[in-house]
Amino acid sequence: VLDTWFSSALWPFSTLGWPEQTEDLKRFYPTDVLVTGYDIIYFWVARMIFTALEFTDQKPFKDVLMHGLVRDENGSKMSKSKGNGVDPLEVIEKYGADAMRFMISTSSTPGQDLRFRWERVEQARNFANKIWNASRFALMNLEGVTASDIDISGKLGTADRWILHRLNETSRDVTRLIDSYEFGETGRLLTNFIWDDLCDWYIEFAKLNLYGSDPEAKRATQSVLAYVLDRTQRLIHPFMPFISEEIWQHLPHEGETITLAAWPTYDSALEAPGAVREMELLMEIIRSVRNIRAEVNVPMSKKVELLIKPSGEAEAGILSRNEEFVSRFCGTSLLEISLSQEAPDKAMTAVITGAELYLPLAGLIDIDQEIVRLEKEIQNLTGEVERVEKKLGNEGFVAKAPAKVIDEERAKMADYADKREKVKARLAELRG
Repeated sequence: VLDTWFSSALWPFSTLGWPEQTEDLKRFYPTDVLVTGYDIIYFWVARMIFTALEFTDQKPFKDVLMHGLVRDENGSKMSKSKGNGVDPLEVIEKYGADAMRFMISTSSTPGQDLRFRWERVEQARNFANKIWNASRFALMNLEGVTASDIDISGKLGTADRWILHRLNETSRDVTRLIDSYEFGETGRLLTNFIWDDLCDWYIEFAKLNLYGSDPEAKRATQSVLAYVLDRTQRLIHPFMPFISEEIWQHLPHEGETITLAAWPTYDSALEAPGAVREMELLMEIIRSVRNIRAEVNVPMSKKVELLIKPSGEAEAGILSRNEEFVSRFCGTSLLEISLSQEAPDKAMTAVITGAELYLPLAGLIDIDQEIVRLEKEIQNLTGEVERVEKKLGNEGFVAKAPAKVIDEERAKMADYADKREKVKARLAELRG
């Protein structure tokens, strides 16, 4: 009793030199937060509080974050007698300390228990590998670039401005979530930004400038890539301290360690809603074309013709400015963008927000199969229209929801209805 509970109750201040008034005690006591399992609130946390009040006249900490227990995969509490425990050193040996830390810290909801599964650690390891491989690619294209060379204030392309906007949003949201101890949601945000936005999209777009013949565009993209990776390592550092430090040390940087680097903060100057709209259109086009290719088993190595009918002048302008991106990532032998574009016979089609896409794939598609696909798409769009109509027809929802939310739902319904009409028109053409 004396060793376990009494000494533990003294922990917040005894470790800092109490009863002497040391510099550590003045600086670090009381502390901000205690992180603990819910099962020892009475045994330990309560004792820490009333012992601290007795001997220091102060609460030892401001917040108590209660996390769940790590149980085995069947939900049973780990114990030596059952032999169902998992040795952290074994996990680290197989997958690394960062993977274990990230899995444990971002997989559970505060207060809820976590079932340990090796697949989750493997997923975290794969995420760490993704970060490592993306950084290796970047470093190969940043040779000779120093911290003083990084300049993101110059002329930037659409993808450059978009990734800076997304980094800015992610920095703001991650900070807010960490401050409120929502680590699971923080992990989801970081994974989505790093895996999807940075690795799957921006790095692919960046290759055009990095391997291109325009030295000014190459320098701008190198600056953005170095800047974004630097800030990304800082954001992931609390969860993956080892890989982030290693990568950061090889990036152009100032300072001795990432641990002392400034935390990324929101900067309104990096807002780029126009670039976001452009990238959303480009990404939707690329996704749609790749989905069509997959449906008819046309590999990316085979060039295809792509005809695009923009919804208006604004969309036409976006596509003309980014024609090289569309051609490269859709794998086209011919790309035509025209407001007066007519749907050709025997073509695969996709209707997206902002454009209609036609892929003349004569000899590669089954017209009957395309009719079935369009009929299914009409059913899906009709379901979406009816779902939103039902929502807007709910008097309780309309009365309580903010005007902005109602307007967004109406805009969704109009968009779904517009897409449905265009798909119906295309279906009629194929049947005719």
